[in-house]
Amino acid sequence: MPSIDEVLGLREIAPATFRADPVPTEMERTFGGQVAGQALSAAARTVPPEFGVHSVHGHFLRPGRPLDPTDYRVDAVRDGGSFRTRYVTAVQDGETVFTLTASFHRGDDGYTHQAAMPATAGPEEIAENGRPWAAWYDFPEWDDWERRWLPADEATPDVPSRRRLWIRHRTPLPDDPVLHACALTYCSDMALLDIAVLPHPDRPIQGASLDHAVWFLRPFRVDEWLLFDQVSPSSESGRALIQGQIFDTAGRLVAAVAQEGMVRFHTERAAAVGAGRAEGRAE
Repeated sequence: MPSIDEVLGLREIAPATFRADPVPTEMERTFGGQVAGQALSAAARTVPPEFGVHSVHGHFLRPGRPLDPTDYRVDAVRDGGSFRTRYVTAVQDGETVFTLTASFHRGDDGYTHQAAMPATAGPEEIAENGRPWAAWYDFPEWDDWERRWLPADEATPDVPSRRRLWIRHRTPLPDDPVLHACALTYCSDMALLDIAVLPHPDRPIQGASLDHAVWFLRPFRVDEWLLFDQVSPSSESGRALIQGQIFDTAGRLVAAVAQEGMVRFHTERAAAVGAGRAEGRAE
């Protein structure tokens, strides 16, 4: 399988336009984290290196076709003294499958505070366990990511669904902050949608990510252990909100994640719509 830096590597085929080759997969549609990470990689290629990425906001519009290449077109929305903004359109066969707004910041002096990391067992105290409640959902392209899930927390009215895991890339990666940001964007989509359906195991669900956002708060490395604390505060009308905070082993809050996903009941109508989406049609 390609390494994460190969997955995120893009070829410039025209000014501000980059192409990603297909990545071998067992998935029926392109993994959302892959598309988001590649879009951020494309955006970063158009920004001076002194500007570090501080946030990305993406929308999944159509299911990606994993056997086809994807072109990423980057528009320079704003070039300010402290901030740069890029808008990326991911296109397959003339159709937009994903859009991303990426913001970059030179960095300024300011106040500092953060939420405390939850008290948990450390990664060395937990055996590697993939995704213990849904092992069928692991794929070969994720084998480079070591994951150690903590036991589930008891549901409460304040936090109806919560899971935490330690995650890191198995092998060392280059000292490139952009690569680590793109890689974190990639892996942050691996398990979020599952969190929303943990309290509801009694009926089949048709699920898909609708949007995905990441805020990069402090420097980090994805080849060192990161604690991903995930909660789903709400599910309603066939949509669920999932949020996450990511800490390093020193307890620093290095990133925050939010996603809304479609989690509607799997009916004949939903199955028909799903087939239409697979053919490139939207409801």
